[in-house]
Amino acid sequence: MSRIFTTSVASVYPHYVAKVEKKGRTEAELREVIEWLTGYDDAALTDHLAAGTTFEDFFAAARLNPRASAITGVICGHRVEDIEDPLMQRIRYLDKLVDELARGKAMEKVLRAPAG
Repeated sequence: MSRIFTTSVASVYPHYVAKVEKKGRTEAELREVIEWLTGYDDAALTDHLAAGTTFEDFFAAARLNPRASAITGVICGHRVEDIEDPLMQRIRYLDKLVDELARGKAMEKVLRAPAG
């Protein structure tokens, strides 16, 4: 079991905010990305952050976006689509989305909007 599984989302969230804001994006955009992936609206995310929910419990209760499997690429030296542990893959999906947002990728691309 990876240590990240029992880490609280609230302890990592400020790092996500700092990363995207340093690159000119906003916390509101970060929250939009998290909502897209997990189904948690602002109130639910705020509740999870206040409660100190672990990543394991955070993703266990999430309604993962059906388009999440469209998230591909390398994060921390691993291809997200090849990660076998479902929880680790979901955590890396979130990391990948945060990275793309910070890199300035258009929100429609980050959120895997269908072409057309």
